[in-house]
Amino acid sequence: MEERSGRPVKALRADAARNRERLLGAAKSVFSAGGPEASLEAVARRAGVGIGTLYRHFPTRQALFEAVYRREVQHLVDLAEELKGEADPIEALRRWMHSSVEFVATKKGMVASLALVAYGCSELSAFTFENLTRAVGQLLDRAVTAGRIRDDVDAADLLRALIGVCYMHDQPGWQESAVRLMDVFADGLCLPQRETVC
Repeated sequence: MEERSGRPVKALRADAARNRERLLGAAKSVFSAGGPEASLEAVARRAGVGIGTLYRHFPTRQALFEAVYRREVQHLVDLAEELKGEADPIEALRRWMHSSVEFVATKKGMVASLALVAYGCSELSAFTFENLTRAVGQLLDRAVTAGRIRDDVDAADLLRALIGVCYMHDQPGWQESAVRLMDVFADGLCLPQRETVC
């Protein structure tokens, strides 16, 4: 009785949670690559589950896209919190911007369907802007307080620069170029240091 009422239920819940995480991770990889192979069947195969399991967790394509999107936004929020302990505030800011480029790559990989979700949903857009602005704002404030960067650029400015750089082109290698340009942007924020450089 104990096993029937307790352990199997917990095991099923744990299995379901693992399957959901596997599906979200697989979806990120598949959607980031984009192209004709970015199908729900490909996501299920990569996650090692059946298509029925995918639909039990995410009944529509849009539901899966939105879940991946929200998961990636939360990852950037969590990363900013983690990076607040980084010794060098400039390095913390760089690492966050590099991860943000990867987020945009995922977003661009599913842009056709994402337009129905992210761009067509004011709640999701507001969720993204609010969370990312707050996350990077903490890193910017820390760098300003440390006297490492100029204080006339805010979080919204940085996000606009990041998005502009990432959406300039879609040629192969754009991510490496975007990371390099965001490093240039970070260098431009730095204040002169007597004994250290950014």
